[in-house]
Amino acid sequence: MHSRVGIGYDSHLFGSEKPLILGGVTIPNHSGLIAHSDGDALCHAIIDALLGAAAMGDIGTLFPDTDERWSNADSVKLLAEVGRRLEAGSYEIANVDATIVLEQPKLSQYMSDMRRNIAYALGVEVAEVSVKAKTNEKMDSVGEGRGVVVYAVASLGGY
Repeated sequence: MHSRVGIGYDSHLFGSEKPLILGGVTIPNHSGLIAHSDGDALCHAIIDALLGAAAMGDIGTLFPDTDERWSNADSVKLLAEVGRRLEAGSYEIANVDATIVLEQPKLSQYMSDMRRNIAYALGVEVAEVSVKAKTNEKMDSVGEGRGVVVYAVASLGGY
């Protein structure tokens, strides 16, 4: 068996009428992210990390924002589709680690639900999914509270 690692990144600005969704969890009392799909930057970064590890392209290739089928798409379902493609390619997800960077809202009470949603979508144990949240210490547009950035790393094994 060999292992592969991929890195994912996503960013979106706040300002949508849609709800704020991260890791499949709706965060109340905050404006949503401007995006073609539901704007779930956490799922998007994880999708890119997984696809990168498997050398299967990226989220924009698989689910282009020019295709109306993906308008307001549920990103957890997109993540599940990537999980199915990895399985079909004989890859096994070893772990996923993601960091959400934003000033507000605070996310600690939502982390376990995010991890559970991601693990379920990918068919892995919750222990194989890590999600953390950090602020950007008031630096740049994210630090000014105008958006969110997510970094993700995924490790795959193959057989």
